[in-house]
Amino acid sequence: MFSGSIPALVTPFRDGAFDAPAFAQLVDWQVKEGTSALVPCGTTGESPTLSFDEHYRVIDCCIEAAAGRVPVIAGCGSNDTATAIRHMRHAQASGADAALIVAPYYNRPSQAGMIAHFKALADASDLPIVVYNVPSRTSCDISAETMCEIAAIPTIVAVKDATGDMARVTIHRAGAGHDFCQLSGNDDLWLPHAVMGGVGCISVTANVAPRLCADFAAACAAGDWARALTLHDRLFDLHKAMFSDTSPGPVKYALSRVHDWFSPEVRLPIIEASAASRALVDAALSTAGVI
Repeated sequence: MFSGSIPALVTPFRDGAFDAPAFAQLVDWQVKEGTSALVPCGTTGESPTLSFDEHYRVIDCCIEAAAGRVPVIAGCGSNDTATAIRHMRHAQASGADAALIVAPYYNRPSQAGMIAHFKALADASDLPIVVYNVPSRTSCDISAETMCEIAAIPTIVAVKDATGDMARVTIHRAGAGHDFCQLSGNDDLWLPHAVMGGVGCISVTANVAPRLCADFAAACAAGDWARALTLHDRLFDLHKAMFSDTSPGPVKYALSRVHDWFSPEVRLPIIEASAASRALVDAALSTAGVI
């Protein structure tokens, strides 16, 4: 259902407020550069700091700016099942194509609780669901066996896998079927994930280098592994630099270097990228040929 280079979009702020004009410009630039889908209100979009009204305004702005040119996968996850359902209902009413649902964080549900959570979401809405498994942030892992079980739910169509466990691509393919869409959640592991059978990446780096990431995705899809490796090497320092400080500080700084209309402003408890991080970002942008 989804494939290619899919940025986990940052949420631009200016003077403490959501900068809707900058966000619309970002979305338009992304589409024109070859991005294949968009994810507003993910972790990179600082969703934990957004009020409900802001969260929904960001989703609505993304859908409006995308104007049907690419799918919108709206971030709707929460560690409260009822809140995730509320987010999904708004996203569906606004015209989103799918919902990105992170594993319930902090609560640390059992595998049975995880299954019950996703079944409740599917029962409450027929919006397609992309499951996001990122144990380093949530402190809980959706096991491969659980993933294969919830993949049998008709509206659960994809996974964003940020476990770093490449074996899961094969396990998921065997247990969930070849039609189950597997997306990498780690830019630096996008290449091995693709070799194992993944079809794309929900990417941080694609925020700032959308054309390069789209070209890389196209090379992987074509099985042109030599070109994919060349592009991977060109992007690798940028992948690392995006996490040289707490995300999304570095990627917002990078975007401010590429576009004069973009502010590096973040919201507490995140702070702007440190001087050391900015130096790494600048060097990586130069190596990648972005600036």
